[in-house]
Amino acid sequence: MAPSNTSSSDGGSTPARTPGPDGTSHRLPDKASGSATHPVDEVLPPVKLFSTGLQHVAAMYAGVVAPPLIVGAGVGLSAADLALLISASLFTAGLATLLQTLGVWKIGARLPFVNGVSFAGVAPMIAIATEHGPKDALPVIFGAVIVAGALCFLAAPYFCKLIRFFPPVVQGTVITLIGVSLLPVAVNWARGGSPSAPGYGSMRAIGLAAITLAAVVLCNRLLRGFWQQLSLLIGLAFGTLIAFPLGLADFSAVRDAKVFALPSPFHFGAPMFDGAAIASLCIVMVVSMTESTADMLALGKIVDREADEATLAAGLRADGLATALSPVFNGFAASAFAQNIGLVALTKIRSRFVVAAGGGILILLGLFPVLGSVVSLVPQPVLGGAGIVLFGTVAASGIRTLAEAGMESSSNTILVSVSLGVGIIPIAVPTFYDPFPETVRTLMHSGISAGCVMAVLLNLLFHHVGAARRTRSGQTSGATVPTATPS
Repeated sequence: MAPSNTSSSDGGSTPARTPGPDGTSHRLPDKASGSATHPVDEVLPPVKLFSTGLQHVAAMYAGVVAPPLIVGAGVGLSAADLALLISASLFTAGLATLLQTLGVWKIGARLPFVNGVSFAGVAPMIAIATEHGPKDALPVIFGAVIVAGALCFLAAPYFCKLIRFFPPVVQGTVITLIGVSLLPVAVNWARGGSPSAPGYGSMRAIGLAAITLAAVVLCNRLLRGFWQQLSLLIGLAFGTLIAFPLGLADFSAVRDAKVFALPSPFHFGAPMFDGAAIASLCIVMVVSMTESTADMLALGKIVDREADEATLAAGLRADGLATALSPVFNGFAASAFAQNIGLVALTKIRSRFVVAAGGGILILLGLFPVLGSVVSLVPQPVLGGAGIVLFGTVAASGIRTLAEAGMESSSNTILVSVSLGVGIIPIAVPTFYDPFPETVRTLMHSGISAGCVMAVLLNLLFHHVGAARRTRSGQTSGATVPTATPS
């Protein structure tokens, strides 16, 4: 179907538009020829939809199950309750992803945006568990998560106005940091995931990661079309098959898993509301909102649909609503998963319905634990090999954005160099902020949030403070967000 154009006042034409989360329209990219549908809103054939959605699940699965695994172990849950907590996290991550991609009213960014359990809250939740003991730990945690989610939902329309402090130089810095901060995670997966894992750091584990990495790269180089877009999934399957004779695949999870388990609301007890716990997780939620904002800006660049204020507000509302509802089904706070941004950039598949299909698969994994156990067969070294490609792709996207941001300016050079340096501190030395107050540790423990805060502050210093005076004297910063001009 040919794209429909409308005449403009200057006698030209403007591209077709597609509805956004606020009911307004988004301009289609000039490249969109031959179809009036933006690639983000394209619905793919069922087989392609399922297979590419499964890739997103494979990329995020380890990140979804890790927080409940750590918190559950910290609380001292039995094996059965721990399995229930993991299933609940998969189920609520699927619901949050559907809400984010499909949207309801002004809720949901309507971008190929994956939501899952936020890792930022793990340390505070462990501290809450230590303070309140095994019996009350989860009810107190769930009560604090509900309040933090409500805060995020109510603050969304105000928080999104920070977009004016995210010009391309800040966006490029943050996107680069997202990729760089995730690369150590991939390296740890390549070694085996955990020092307690059998064969951690062995040549078998590292060799398996290298084989998987080579398989993904070769598939991307040699295959074409649909099969090239499945290069990650093919690499994961190939690496898993190689893991069997090496003794790095564990079948115990499949053998012990239940076939079906319906989520039981408030299985661990009614939520309890503790002031200190609420304050702690509200701080975590603000950090998660900062990271989600940066992720949405990054994804908007990759899919050629800029994330404006309305999109950011809708995305943050989805984060907040999903977070507030997750404890009902025994889940934790929901936030963006940056690793899936790398998959969108790698495959060039920009359809939000692909990620929605991934959300549906996550719900099935939560309802049918035996299916989730099959996905968990993928060994950590295999995920590590694929993760190097995924997370490196995100960093490359950030570098491309920086190249377009005017790096010939000395102020921009200082902004990027200092922000990257501050963002790499917690990556290079994870214990660096241990002597600091808890609030500072919560904010700065993540290289993404630390670098993001520094980039925004330096942008204020260089391009906003005294900007009017510099403009009157004939100087321009060239770094503020351009305003849209009417057609």
